[in-house]
Amino acid sequence: MFYIDSEQFHMKEKEILQTVKQRMGIDALNDMQQRALEAWKSGGGDLILYSPTGTGKTLAFVMCLLQALKPPMQQLQAVVLSPSRELVMQTERVLRTLATGYKVTACYGGHAVSDEKASLAVVPDVVVATPGRLLDHQRRGHIDLGGTRLLVLDEMDKSLELGFEDEMRHLLKHMPRINRRILASATVLDVVPDYVRLHNPTTLNVLEQAEQPAERITVWQVESDSKDKLQALHDLLLSLDGGKAIVFANYRESAERIHQSLVKGHIHAALYHGAMEQQDRERAVSILNNGTVDVMVSTDLASRGLDIDSVEHIIHYHLPVSEQVYVHRNGRTARVDAEGNAYVITAPDESLPAWVTIDKKFSLHPASAMRRPPMLTLYFQAGKKEKISRGDILGFIAANTEVDAAEIGRIDVRDHYALAAVPRGRAREILDTLKSAKIKGKKVRISLLG
Repeated sequence: MFYIDSEQFHMKEKEILQTVKQRMGIDALNDMQQRALEAWKSGGGDLILYSPTGTGKTLAFVMCLLQALKPPMQQLQAVVLSPSRELVMQTERVLRTLATGYKVTACYGGHAVSDEKASLAVVPDVVVATPGRLLDHQRRGHIDLGGTRLLVLDEMDKSLELGFEDEMRHLLKHMPRINRRILASATVLDVVPDYVRLHNPTTLNVLEQAEQPAERITVWQVESDSKDKLQALHDLLLSLDGGKAIVFANYRESAERIHQSLVKGHIHAALYHGAMEQQDRERAVSILNNGTVDVMVSTDLASRGLDIDSVEHIIHYHLPVSEQVYVHRNGRTARVDAEGNAYVITAPDESLPAWVTIDKKFSLHPASAMRRPPMLTLYFQAGKKEKISRGDILGFIAANTEVDAAEIGRIDVRDHYALAAVPRGRAREILDTLKSAKIKGKKVRISLLG
């Protein structure tokens, strides 16, 4: 069994907390995160963490993980398994932000296998992956899991729901030296499968004690005059006083139809569903986050796992198929300690399920036009694999244009492309200037999104 010296552990904890403050702008941990750290520090065994969606579970288990890592040693120390590529990417971002000096590799479907293979060739300290993709690498001989000491199973209930049990059973069989485990979920598991091999677990369940996001959400009913709710949706969006909105539909085809209608109505909106290419889905989330669009239309794929900042409005274009789906949709707003709104659009004679409680009816008062989002997005056809960083892009734009660095918005760098938000009113001018410039001595194709 691997134990951490208590004094050394305490010093490392203070160092991690300072890094969280400096790099993530978080001055104080919430109650759940503090209790998770204390349970992990004092327990010596495994940790089962049940906490509502949007309360910061990712940061909680990442900090626990960092406290248990040995110094970088060119040996795989920890594996984090998540049921979706979006959760993998979210965890990878937090780890890369905090795990200074450690190599973190992400593996998930939609990501180039060749890129992942090359990244795994230099053994990482931590791998974050979906079960299916990690099993594929293990079977191809790209990774040796035998020395793994630390395991995180994120949203394990969702992994089992999506049918990953066989993959996880096989993977854990190839990790015989695991001595500490973290299971994190927003839903209590009736039974933890035997193959997880829990050892002396401490369970921290704050599902009941924590203030539920639902308590900070106002639920509005929006009545549509017709069975087709498109006009009601348009009027609702034109009635909102700013803020990000996610519109949920039950089917991909419906999401596409809604998106097309909004675009034709001059409403800046992104589209997100499972039939889209991974890069297109990543772009949709990026342009919502960076202020290029204020609206994203999606299926329930976006109800869990996405890292979207400050969503103020959740719109149920279709009634959810179950109470669980309703809760997860609404969980995209009122995150951590913020407040939010949920709007349920109802057609004539459409009845509400018992688990939807309306607080108020919303009176539509549409403006003549929706405000234009403040930013547009520059698309760079080069990314991490071409040795391009956020700092490179920030410096490139600032050095070659008259835009002050403070005016440049969010920059997202992926494997083979990057996105940078710039002021909408000057975007064309900025693009024209940059087309003839070189970044790190190379010409890179640049275009506009949004």
